[in-house]
Amino acid sequence: MSQTSLIIEREFYERVRKKSFLITTIALPVLMVAMMIIPTLLMVYGGKTDRTIYISDPDYIVGPALIAAQSDNDDDEIKFILSSLAVDSLINIESADGVLEIPAGLIDSDKPLKLYTNGSSSMALESAIEKSVEQIVEKERLKRYNIENLSEILKQVTPNLTISSTRTDSDKEQSAAVSYFLGFALTFVLYMFLMLYGQMVMTSIIEEKNNRVLEIVVSSVSPTKLMLGKIAGIGLVAVTQIVIWAGLLILFSAILLPAILPAEIAGEVAAVNSGSLDIAQASIDSDIMAALSIFTDPGYIISTFAVLTLYLVLGFLFYAAIFAAIGSAVDNIQDASQLQSVSLVPIILGLVFGMTAATEPSSAMAFWSSIIPFTSPMVMMARIPYGVPAWEIIVSLVLLIAGVAAIVWFAAKIYRIGIFMYGKKPTVKDLIKWARYK
Repeated sequence: MSQTSLIIEREFYERVRKKSFLITTIALPVLMVAMMIIPTLLMVYGGKTDRTIYISDPDYIVGPALIAAQSDNDDDEIKFILSSLAVDSLINIESADGVLEIPAGLIDSDKPLKLYTNGSSSMALESAIEKSVEQIVEKERLKRYNIENLSEILKQVTPNLTISSTRTDSDKEQSAAVSYFLGFALTFVLYMFLMLYGQMVMTSIIEEKNNRVLEIVVSSVSPTKLMLGKIAGIGLVAVTQIVIWAGLLILFSAILLPAILPAEIAGEVAAVNSGSLDIAQASIDSDIMAALSIFTDPGYIISTFAVLTLYLVLGFLFYAAIFAAIGSAVDNIQDASQLQSVSLVPIILGLVFGMTAATEPSSAMAFWSSIIPFTSPMVMMARIPYGVPAWEIIVSLVLLIAGVAAIVWFAAKIYRIGIFMYGKKPTVKDLIKWARYK
């Protein structure tokens, strides 16, 4: 086994065997799924609170209408009781959770409603009351136009339109909203990995430099091979984590998600994936159907994670080399923080451009920032869900590979000098001077 392979193996197993790796790899996806499922369960099973609201209505118009609407809906969480007592008297009723005071002349004006509650109110309660009263006032105002069947006419003329977007070069329907959120998620995952594992490379080098371990190791292996071995070993940890996440997501999409979907919706999802059903004709929201179509398609998930892994590897090599050069040049984390802007600023710009590209993937800014190596990994992943021409991906990858070669060569020249430098806080000018040494 070569010396570089031994370094890679050591760096890899040292981190994979840690409990923190297992926790972040297994617990984080479970936590993300729980964050999506638990709020829904809480809304279904734990979010209902029955309230008794007494109504004071001097005009006797809105109050009776609220009672009538309540009788048509037995599942309503708010129980309205119309009373002729004064508001002060209603407030003192023990069974009252609240008192709704409807101002006189509400039908002719937009006077504010007043809600008195015995305890804290809630946004859901206030929103439900506002919506119910607004519908009644609107209906009463429409009656004044003396148009027969006006409410039915409004129902017939009020459109409920959806838009279904299909790429002419792929004949596949897509949702801009789903593509946006998916692109943003992929960009953020890449940003997180580049920051986390890039700084891990820098921290590891600083620690070994302070312990004088590097001076011992370079006696049997060249500084360049040592740097490449350390970067490759930590990079394999990142790739392993991504592969495990992809495997868990495929299991979720292939086994768990179909099992929890109602049979009717599962059939529609399968029809959409096969192209026999238009997303707009589905029984559920088109954006939700588009998301289900993606997450129940293992082939799409595999191809997406394959591209993500490719950009992760190349992006990590690009930035890890910069972090390695910074780590070799300083003696502690405090000194490194002053030089980290060289690598942190482009990564942050990549995230910002990626968020913008997720909104408008065809803009000139999105195109060029997905081609330039400093930002291309994150920005291209933001554009991938929308569909990117193959030639753009190829050009982006070729330039990124060339950028990796140039940055690794530049960083290696700094690394071979920096690991032997102690006691001096280097500047960017010093790093450039070290890179010029033969």
